[in-house]
Amino acid sequence: MKNLLLMTTSIVALTAAAPAFAADLAAQPVYTKAPPAPVVVAFYDWSGFYAGVNGGWGSSHNSWDFAGTNPEGSHDASGGTVGGQIGHRWQIGQTVLGVEGQGNWADFNGSNISTAFPADRNQTRIDAFGLVTGQIGYAISNVLLYAKGGTAIVSSSYQVNSVASGTQLGSADTTRWGGVVGAGFEVNLTPNWSAGLEYDHVFMPTSDVSFTAAGGGTLGNDRIHQDFDLVTARVNYKFGWPLVLK
Repeated sequence: MKNLLLMTTSIVALTAAAPAFAADLAAQPVYTKAPPAPVVVAFYDWSGFYAGVNGGWGSSHNSWDFAGTNPEGSHDASGGTVGGQIGHRWQIGQTVLGVEGQGNWADFNGSNISTAFPADRNQTRIDAFGLVTGQIGYAISNVLLYAKGGTAIVSSSYQVNSVASGTQLGSADTTRWGGVVGAGFEVNLTPNWSAGLEYDHVFMPTSDVSFTAAGGGTLGNDRIHQDFDLVTARVNYKFGWPLVLK
């Protein structure tokens, strides 16, 4: 009887303690891992106004025909160029549209002995040109690939010199309009600075050029066909803040 009473008392004590123990377990804090912070990606936006400088090399091909009928041969006029550009771009998705004006000083020189008049040397010099173009490009974040096309204006001077003495026999200066097509790429280097490389082909319509003799009067006319190729390195500064959070 005594053992039975002790067992009964123990069971009652355990039963009374169980809810309190369960309550202590339920009150324990539950720890969970915090969700990762959202990733913010910055990409380059090519939209906005920009201005910059360029420099490089050009080579012009020139064909002369005396009075438009007698071929005098051809020559290349090559040399350096330096200038500047200003423009504006609009980025829509990954497509970039733009307009640009460019002006360059140039020193493209070349000559050949006339096949029609072997005593004469024909010389061409391009001293300046300007380009007004539209652009279309494709942006891959901070890299822009683009093509361009538009109008060109070219300042050239022509001379006819004596082969024997080097004396100038006649000269002409022209400013002519033509066209240009080109392509290039540009890479963003800092939030506002970018650099790139560009190729352009400038083509001029064939035109008649009237030469003035060194002593006065008219020396004659030559029909001259001219085009030239340019390779220039470019550095641009874009105004405004170009990084966009995505």
